[in-house]
Amino acid sequence: MTLNPEDRASNRLLVHLPQEDQERLSRFLEPVVLEYKRPLYDADERIEFVHFIESGVGSLVCAMADGRAAEVGTVGNEGFAGLPVLLGDDRAPSSMYIQVPGRGLRMTARIFREQLEQSQPMRAAMLRYTHVFFNQVAQTAACAHFHSLEQRCCRWLLMTHDRVLPSDTFVLTHEFLAMMLGVRRAGVSVAAGALQRRGFIRYHRGRVTVIDRQGLEDCACECYAVAKAEFDRLLGFTGPRRRNGARL
Repeated sequence: MTLNPEDRASNRLLVHLPQEDQERLSRFLEPVVLEYKRPLYDADERIEFVHFIESGVGSLVCAMADGRAAEVGTVGNEGFAGLPVLLGDDRAPSSMYIQVPGRGLRMTARIFREQLEQSQPMRAAMLRYTHVFFNQVAQTAACAHFHSLEQRCCRWLLMTHDRVLPSDTFVLTHEFLAMMLGVRRAGVSVAAGALQRRGFIRYHRGRVTVIDRQGLEDCACECYAVAKAEFDRLLGFTGPRRRNGARL
């Protein structure tokens, strides 16, 4: 398969690679539709594919023995799903599945490992992304400890909006938002209702439309800007500006 330039540009991590690597990888990448709740890999099962998300959001989920689950990290068009493969393993105790539907590209884990061996720049870029992802997970843990439900909700909405642009509307269920924020569904209704009354979003039947992005940024905690700046620092991404005018 050969990717056209638009396809190649839709995953920012792939675009960050040297042109030679992009062209070589395009022979092995297969387009996939990422439906809501589609598993990218399951806990304690062999990871068969790595996925480069082009639009939508993948959710890294840890499940407890009693069946409760919590989201601990997210992946969008800035990265890929399948970090255990990069780090030399073929499975993980957590699961990754699609939280916001979209599209992506996938290749087998075997070929991904082979391609890593052929390109030092590719290995370096993937490892930098891994570092950024783990920084995101750490920031999320601190955010849950220190910041209000409304602030955390704004942060998650902003991160998701970044990953579905130029669209302002995306699918979002109470179930997933509750899992991401670590609260009951009733708490999600309170937070989303407050943001809707303030005119930041419209939330109806599992779909969110961002109406006032600046309002969300003003309401969000510092964690959104911190995580965004780290992606830019390590991977050379460009993105929205801080409220004080500095580029993230």
